[in-house]
Amino acid sequence: MTWPQWTSMLSAWQWGVLALVPPAIIALYFLKLKRQPLAVPSTYLWHKSIDDLRVNSIWQRLRQSLLLFLQLLLWGLLALVLVRPSWQGSSFQRDRLVFLVDNSASMGATDVYPTRLDEAKRRVQELIDEMRSGDVAMIVSFADTARVEQMFTDNRGELRRRLETISATDRPTSISEALRVASVLANPQQDDAGGVVSAGLPTQLFIFSDGNFADDPDFSLGHLEPTPPVWIGEPRAANVAIVAFNTARSEANNESVQAFGRLANDGPQDVSLDVELHLDGALVDAQHVKIPAAKTAGVSFDVAQLTSGVLELRLAHKDDLAIDDRAWAVVPPPRRSRVLFVTPGNEALATALRTGPALELAEVTKRSPDFLSTPEYRQAAAAGQWDLVIFDRCEPAEAPQANTLSIGRLPVGDQWRQKDVVSVPQIIDINRSHPLMQWLDLSDVLILEAAPLVPPRGATMLIEAADGPLVALAPREGFEDVVITFPLVASENAGTNWPLRASFPVFVLNALSYLGGNRDAAKSGAPRPGDPIVLKPQTSADALAITPPGEHAGPITVSRDKHNEFHFLGSSRVGLYTARAEGEVVDEFAVNLFDPRESDIQVVADRKLKIGHEEIAAGTGWQETRRDVWKFVLAGALAILLFEWYIYNRRAYL
Repeated sequence: MTWPQWTSMLSAWQWGVLALVPPAIIALYFLKLKRQPLAVPSTYLWHKSIDDLRVNSIWQRLRQSLLLFLQLLLWGLLALVLVRPSWQGSSFQRDRLVFLVDNSASMGATDVYPTRLDEAKRRVQELIDEMRSGDVAMIVSFADTARVEQMFTDNRGELRRRLETISATDRPTSISEALRVASVLANPQQDDAGGVVSAGLPTQLFIFSDGNFADDPDFSLGHLEPTPPVWIGEPRAANVAIVAFNTARSEANNESVQAFGRLANDGPQDVSLDVELHLDGALVDAQHVKIPAAKTAGVSFDVAQLTSGVLELRLAHKDDLAIDDRAWAVVPPPRRSRVLFVTPGNEALATALRTGPALELAEVTKRSPDFLSTPEYRQAAAAGQWDLVIFDRCEPAEAPQANTLSIGRLPVGDQWRQKDVVSVPQIIDINRSHPLMQWLDLSDVLILEAAPLVPPRGATMLIEAADGPLVALAPREGFEDVVITFPLVASENAGTNWPLRASFPVFVLNALSYLGGNRDAAKSGAPRPGDPIVLKPQTSADALAITPPGEHAGPITVSRDKHNEFHFLGSSRVGLYTARAEGEVVDEFAVNLFDPRESDIQVVADRKLKIGHEEIAAGTGWQETRRDVWKFVLAGALAILLFEWYIYNRRAYL
């Protein structure tokens, strides 16, 4: 509790003089009026005056008087003004302000009522209310991308309205773009010749988030002056999340499907819960799972006689974040992909491509590297005849209109680079959440030497060593390229035992399933909110109407491009998307969160944020300040004085 503070404006003897005023006021009400004798023709109308003349003493009995009460109250308020009453409050540095408000998926957590986002907006509202005349502020919402909700303005009403329009998203968190948006408006801008276009102004930066994002040590603050970030959320928030969910055709029966899920308990206590599997909305199976605190657990289901449909995994458990309690996977009808295998000779890989499960997934055509220089290849590659091309220690003159798997060589172009060769690189991390790496155990894999990759921007690391990635995936104009930096065939200076391990044929099946067609890749459950989706439905229509999840979501029209593909960029919500052509459903795909960082909603209250070269401790963004109330007291005293004047002039006795 904050007690009032007092500051005296008078010395002791001056207070003594002031203390004599109330007795003097009261004494005036005890005194009688001294009346002068006056001769009148009659005393009939002057009875009250005659009664007063009969009393000889100068004092009279004190009668009830509102004027006396108002005068004493007026004196008390004036005395209160002279001690300058105040209380200890909080304020913030001001003039030019930027509010960064996190509206990512984790800000929908309910450990803070009603949600973390609502609490962040409430705190920003308090700061807007504290703005003085002349202060200007800007509001930016951010998840993995940033959005300017309101440019710099001194209109507090408009700031409040724009703040209320910020809604939660299903996207992961990254503060980098939000910082750069703020920096553009706060720091000097230069033209191509190096001239300054606009001068930068000191701008205070306020961050309201739960901290589910990485530091940005490469960012230069410039004129931005960050205040301590405000972390929203509880350190012991509880959440169980689905971090992976995939399906695969059974090796024994092509009409049966196996569903695999991985759950993570990011809460502080052990959890026991039921996991349900639904097919097209109907419950088909369930399991009871126990997950220790800060651990993961896997579940698997077998669904017989399933040619196609939508599988949904649900957690029958209430926690502080609901968005990751459901996951979807679309099971497409069986389809054989068209695969071109170009190699000077690789018996291990050729054998893996000839297994029964591989032949059910793909129709493989094997050619030597000389085939890449023929007109037949160039025409087929440009027309998109193949779904996947495997380049084993060779590369074409131009990239094909297909997904590629390059082994021991880099894809054509200058987007991919390599570091120096490293002897016996040790595998330290595997991206198990990606469909290409599902069910792989590489602990027994040895590599003689490899040159770690420097993939293009936006790449996904699949297998990493201490010196860099050994296997990576990157998008290319609607397609995806996977690079294995080391050859699979032993030679004088290179080699690996991977083709002799059980994980190798599993990887080949994953590659055929995932890279065998973008249509199937979109349905595997891998896309996350915000990811671009490439569709190849079997339709002759020039446009698709894609309906996002949600009761009030309207369709989004997507046109066919020159590669006979449909590129969809509106995957911002978690759930099932339906594509229609001329009113008929032609495709479906699922978007899931699958972000362990976003699902781990426990807030580190004392986390320090590193931006550029500065390390900023957490806080509230407020500073202690003194708030005087004597002005309000003086205004009340003036109001009482006006009321007394009114009573006196109306000769009212109350």
